[in-house]
Amino acid sequence: MSEDDRWTYEEAGPVSRPYTVTGGRTRPRGTRYFDLVDMVVRSMRSADPDSISSPERGQILELCRVPVSVAEVAALVGLPLGVVRVLLGDLLYENLIEVMEAAPRGGVVTDQHLLGRVLERLRAL
Repeated sequence: MSEDDRWTYEEAGPVSRPYTVTGGRTRPRGTRYFDLVDMVVRSMRSADPDSISSPERGQILELCRVPVSVAEVAALVGLPLGVVRVLLGDLLYENLIEVMEAAPRGGVVTDQHLLGRVLERLRAL
């Protein structure tokens, strides 16, 4: 094998497993579960992203300058959804972000006017 054919870790650049980003945790501090369509945004008390303890958390806070969905955060940061949920939970626990639920969970839509409009549109098809 020639010198050029050998692969070394130095050539790979910085590599870390996703669980190292969360300190090995699979659950965030707090009890909040993040749905894919929940919108997250930086809170008014949020710190400067450059002063945050990890680059991933800083990157998430930077993205959250404007409301962004949990799915978009995961895609733009390039981390698995589970890891992003842990990081978002930590940021929420520290009051650095706020969450806007996209829709009520498990509830039944009881707005008769809305249901009537949906029915009208379906009949128009």
